Amino acid sequence: MSDLIVIGFDSQDEATAALTECKKLEKEYLLDLEDAVVVIRTADGKLHLQQSVNLEKVGASYGLFSGGFWGALVGLLCLNPLAGFVAGSIVGAGAGAIAGKMSDYGIDDNFIKSLGATIPANTSALFILVRKSQPDKVLADLRTFKGHARVLQTSLSPENENRLRAALGQLAAPAPAA
Repeated sequence: MSDLIVIGFDSQDEATAALTECKKLEKEYLLDLEDAVVVIRTADGKLHLQQSVNLEKVGASYGLFSGGFWGALVGLLCLNPLAGFVAGSIVGAGAGAIAGKMSDYGIDDNFIKSLGATIPANTSALFILVRKSQPDKVLADLRTFKGHARVLQTSLSPENENRLRAALGQLAAPAPAA
């Protein structure tokens, strides 16, 4: 099961730097990200989402290849496979791009926008969905953001959330009432 972690940062570019650090940890097999999104709130209050997986490009690529294949096959039946390949590729890429734009992967975009609307202007937040991690090594690496970041929301256990908060220089979360 994946864990959702949302960390707020004091400046607009720190969330992007943290995502870069997470990508580095992923290359070292210390972190396995399912999805990651950087949310930036500008001085005028507008939200900008930077998805780590561009589904529009993925859909267009898949549509291009599958449309080309099926177009060539149909074109072969009509004795003109080249025209079928070209037409199928164009239609497939367009349909794939539209399908990619309309689909949602990983973290729900509505959740991202609603929580992103609560961060102050000129700040940013990093939303990550983690499949697996090596917590001790990841937390040691995230200490570089100590004092500039705060945990906004997690699905971690209370013990792991408190370890994350401590690594970021934040007070522990309040204990739930019994």
